[in-house]
Amino acid sequence: MKQTITDIRLNNKRVFVRADFNVPLNEKGQITDNTRIRKTLPTIQYLLERGSAVILASHLGRPKGEVKPEFSLRPVAEALTELLGVPVKLAPDCVGEVVKQMARELKSGEVLLLENLRYHKEEEKNDPAFAKALAELADVGINDAFGCSHRAHASVAGITEFLPMAAGFLLEKEIRFIGGAVNHPEHPFAAIIGGAKVSDKIEVISNLLPKVDVMIIGGGMANTFLAAKGLGIGKSLVETDKLELAASLMEKAAEEHTELLLPVDVVVASEFAPDSPFKETDVTDVPADWMILDIGTKSRKLFADKLQAMRLIVWNGPMGVFEMEHFAGGTEAVAKAVAEASAVSIVGGGDSVAAVNKAGLADRITHISTGGGASLEYLEGKTLPGIAALRDK
Repeated sequence: MKQTITDIRLNNKRVFVRADFNVPLNEKGQITDNTRIRKTLPTIQYLLERGSAVILASHLGRPKGEVKPEFSLRPVAEALTELLGVPVKLAPDCVGEVVKQMARELKSGEVLLLENLRYHKEEEKNDPAFAKALAELADVGINDAFGCSHRAHASVAGITEFLPMAAGFLLEKEIRFIGGAVNHPEHPFAAIIGGAKVSDKIEVISNLLPKVDVMIIGGGMANTFLAAKGLGIGKSLVETDKLELAASLMEKAAEEHTELLLPVDVVVASEFAPDSPFKETDVTDVPADWMILDIGTKSRKLFADKLQAMRLIVWNGPMGVFEMEHFAGGTEAVAKAVAEASAVSIVGGGDSVAAVNKAGLADRITHISTGGGASLEYLEGKTLPGIAALRDK
């Protein structure tokens, strides 16, 4: 087990917190979704209650080692000031003499936000000198940026050589839920894997197949499995170079006694367009010049019925072209089924999370992961550098 925020003495300490404030901004530079900021509040508030001086660090966007004003963390400092009810100062940089002075002068109960870490190319290169400069700002460190923990960057991995780091509440929750699902799952256990391509999720499917009781496959990737079974899928998206792989995964499922469920009916359209004519059809009956864009009514019921008996459900990836209204029904039905199941439910991946939020079901999901790429790699069974680098209990 890794050390967490509750394992270390924090009173009157200067605490470096690596957060993930990589929030979406509109053209006016205003934050359009502050979820990532709100998710870090319990960690920050816990530190303030214990009299810590809090130094927050994050990246925003992809400035690629250059100072670009449109990627400044100023909007984040303003949002934090409002949410925390204490003034959050924004440093002019994340390293250097001025920043060091600001960190030194920071008093108990005060908050300083460092400017964008990725204004320095050394951050993504995990440069030891840059990591050391960040470490020198504080007495102890907290990693609460799960979404960045699959990258060996200076503020996540390199810094741990110079500063003792423990997991914040958000990171600890991700380790407990996703790590627990991968390493010590409750049964019966179902994984729902969607999205466009098998190639994006091969590792997840391969890693989870021996661990789950039920594997549900939807989205564009299901077409490749249907084609591997010899079914005609019209002019649907298909990865022809992955047909053998799909066939071998289905064989592996049979060997592992894992029930692998594919759609039995689908929503097809004549064109890939929101206003295209569309209809439902069985998977054995897809017209040659139409394409599959969602799962059908029977599939939605089949998947929902199967999820009712589960004790653990992991869902990553949409069931169809979720961004087009006519082809969002499958993803929405799965979101509802996951929320209504009495299982521990873990949802990761942008579209799955968006579906849950859009349906107003977020409070009925046990854990919504904040890291897209990180949650995928964790489900693949990979060691994440940012977690591996934390102190052990």
